[in-house]
Amino acid sequence: MDHLPSTEAAVTALRTIATQYGLAIRVTHDIGADQTSRRSSAGVGVTTDPDGSLPHEAHVELGGRPAVSVRLFPDDDALITVDGVECPDVDRDDVPAFLRSLYDGHAWVKARRFPPGNFLMVPLPQDRVHKEFILVGLTPWLGGRVR
Repeated sequence: MDHLPSTEAAVTALRTIATQYGLAIRVTHDIGADQTSRRSSAGVGVTTDPDGSLPHEAHVELGGRPAVSVRLFPDDDALITVDGVECPDVDRDDVPAFLRSLYDGHAWVKARRFPPGNFLMVPLPQDRVHKEFILVGLTPWLGGRVR
């Protein structure tokens, strides 16, 4: 996957994925240190980072099943939520591959008997797998992927 140098480049990649999979997409942008979620200490009226740049954060909601939202942070990472399962600290460059794994049917739920628990497993390039503990109950989409 190509390097996504900016939040806007990542949003463009997500728009392409939405088109490829026939999904509705809704994007909202937060621009400026006083608007982004990780810059709450910026102070009133301060919009730039100390280096003079404007931090840009985007929140993307994709239609269809599973229910997916992506929050792209200015720090080159993302929070992806899949049917209520939060997957924090996903590298921004891995977001397109993560979504393609979901929509191509490659993601699965690993069920552990003892101690009981379920994990969302999402394959990524270079033989990596994003593994996330499922705190919530299994939705029909998640339940249909239990192995």
